[in-house]
This record gives sequence, structure tokens and C-alpha cells, in this order.
Amino acid sequence: MAVHTGVLLSALGSVSDVSATVIPSWLQFPGYRVVAALIVVFVGVSLANLSVRLLGRPLARRFDRQSVAQTVLGGIRGGIIVLTLVVAGSLVGLRIGNIVLSVTVFSAVVGIILAPIVGNILNGIFVLADQPFEIGDMIELNDGTRGFVDDITIRYTKIFTLDNTFLVIPNGNIRERDVTNYSAEDERTRLTVDVLVTYESDIPVARELIETAARETENVIKGGPDIRIGSARYPASPRCFIAEFADDGVLLRLRFWATKPYTVMATESAVRTEIRRRFIDSESPVEMAYPHRQLVIDDRTGDAQQARADDILSDGRETESTAGSTETDDPRR
Repeated sequence: MAVHTGVLLSALGSVSDVSATVIPSWLQFPGYRVVAALIVVFVGVSLANLSVRLLGRPLARRFDRQSVAQTVLGGIRGGIIVLTLVVAGSLVGLRIGNIVLSVTVFSAVVGIILAPIVGNILNGIFVLADQPFEIGDMIELNDGTRGFVDDITIRYTKIFTLDNTFLVIPNGNIRERDVTNYSAEDERTRLTVDVLVTYESDIPVARELIETAARETENVIKGGPDIRIGSARYPASPRCFIAEFADDGVLLRLRFWATKPYTVMATESAVRTEIRRRFIDSESPVEMAYPHRQLVIDDRTGDAQQARADDILSDGRETESTAGSTETDDPRR
């Protein structure tokens, strides 16, 4: 391996000497090496772009994940460009040994600068290998941010949020976050809506109305075969259960499946609206509950006794005043 590396470095190091022999003397004008290096760079970049276009579809068919295919294409393109820059540098007299020596001398300084970048690159490799999400998946971060994965690179992950903004997160940070993937295998999402009804309500009728309201709402799965999640199976049609006998009423819990994860809030709002409408139109005693509070004043407190005494005293004065005015105004006197 060391022998092959030495041969390669010697070949790249002698490119400058070979170019002086190959290029005719009449083309060796002052600065011809710089022009030749620029031509090599142009040809190398063009070759890199051509390679990406030619290998794009075969690699896309070869790899199941789009992010991996894009990473491989980026590596091929970057490798060609780096090799081109090395050849161009050799044309202008830049030796590979000088580059290696410079990197060795400044390794400590460069290491400090490149440490975060190297960390992000390693985390990007883990993200591509672990496959927690893919381009086009809808994910939710632990801070509640939702969006679609727009791009995954070695250094960062780009998310197109539902607020029509781009969020670029270094791979080192996104691996430390809790990420919920709504599109990993199936976009169908189970949602829950709680409804509190009074104890005087007809509970079976209320449960039926709630289930019917969910089935009649757009983007809600109305029924069909059970939905399998791992080894568990869940009914596809909306189901309403008695969740709790609460202080202010009976808590009914509706569980249903939505077809698209990015319409969660709109679907929940539409279901609640339909439930409210059916409760109002229902002929059975079905009412939504709300807290009732009754305030009781304790007469044993000093403030209450003083207020009561003031009321009695004011009532006595008003009685006396009324009696005096009545006696004066008596026409028989």
C-alpha cells in the first residue's frame, strides 16, 4: 500500500515536469502554467457534473434511499474535483509533499476549527446508516416543530416546516433530539379527542353521535380492515370510550385515524365542530358539561358579622325614617 501511495505521489508531483515536456515551446508563454491549471479545473468540474448526470439514475435505482444516492453522487463529484485541484496545483508547482507537511504543521489549529464539522460529518453518516427519516418524510421535533425533510447531507438536515420556512439543523444536533416520524411506514395517524358530557346525558347516544360525527368528517378513515402497527392491531373505524367519571361530567374519549399527518389540527377541529352540531340537533338529552361553582359565605367570620350588623342597622334606620314620614303626612292629623 505504501509503495502504491508513493508511486501516486511521485506521479502527481511530476505533472509539472511532464507538462513542460508535452506542451510545445511556442505555447510556453509567461504564465502558461496558470492557464493550463485553469483549463484543468474547468475540465474537471465539467467532468464531475457529467458524471453526476450519467450516474444519477443508475445509483437511484441501486439504492432504495434517496439521501444515500445523493450522498454517493456528492462523494463522486467531490472526489473528481479534489483530484482535479491536485493536478492543477501540481501544474503551478504545488507539490503534494508541501501540502502534507503544511497539514501536519497546522494540524492542531485546523483540528480545533474542523472539530465541529468533522463531528457533524460523522453524525451525518450515522443518520444515513440508522435511517430515522428519509427525504419527503414528515417529522416533528421535540420542541413541536413539524415539517417535511427536504434534504439530508453529510453535514446537515434541511426541514421545510409547515410555516413555509426552511430549518437547517446540523446532524450533530438532530441526533440529540427526539424526532417523531409520521411517514416512516404509513402516513395514517391516530388522533384523540376528549368530550365531557353531563351525568344527565344519554351516554350511549352521546357515544354514537361522537363516532358518527368522526365518520362523517373529511380525512377521517371511516372503517375497513384493522390497522396493523407492529404486532398490534387497531380498529380503523372511529371508536368512543368512557375514559373517566370526572367531577363535572363523564369524559368520553374518541379515537380515530386520519389519512394525512399534516392535516391534524384541521381534522381535529372539523371533528369537534361536527360533534357540537350533532349534540345541538339531537333529540336525546345530550349536553356538554362545564364546571359549575357555588359560592358560600361563612357567617362565622368577623367580616361577615360586621357586614350583617351594618345591614341590620341600616335597615332599622330606613324603617324609622319611613315611619316618621308616614306619621307627618297623615291627613287625619
